[in-house]
Amino acid sequence: MTKKKVRRIFIGTMSVFLFLTLVLAIHIYVVTRPKAPDAHTLVMARIDIKNSINQADADKITTWLYQQKGVDHVLVNPKTKIVVFTFFPLKESGDQIVKNFQTSFNYDAKRYVPTQAEIENGCPAVPADITNKVTTYIKHIF
Repeated sequence: MTKKKVRRIFIGTMSVFLFLTLVLAIHIYVVTRPKAPDAHTLVMARIDIKNSINQADADKITTWLYQQKGVDHVLVNPKTKIVVFTFFPLKESGDQIVKNFQTSFNYDAKRYVPTQAEIENGCPAVPADITNKVTTYIKHIF
């Protein structure tokens, strides 16, 4: 191959690489921006119950939560005494659902809210340091 042909291939490859890198950076920027909840936003909440519960109690809790306005899906684990549910925040507040839960049942229950450190750790699927470095770098560029 001639030098001219190698140079054209190199320039073409680098151009495609730079273009795809730019597209990826823009995509990450758009996806990581905070958004206001809309009608399709689904939020997950957790209730920790201090009392011991059995499967019958778990079934009652599940039935009750499904009857609440805005609740989409409910999971109750009687062994760990944890209730996890998803809801639409525009229909009902998670705090209000938990407050109604506390008044309807005689359980010592509290909504679990992660600490700032837990939120910063993010998704455990990818090592946090790599994800934080990439997103921080891209945010500083824009």
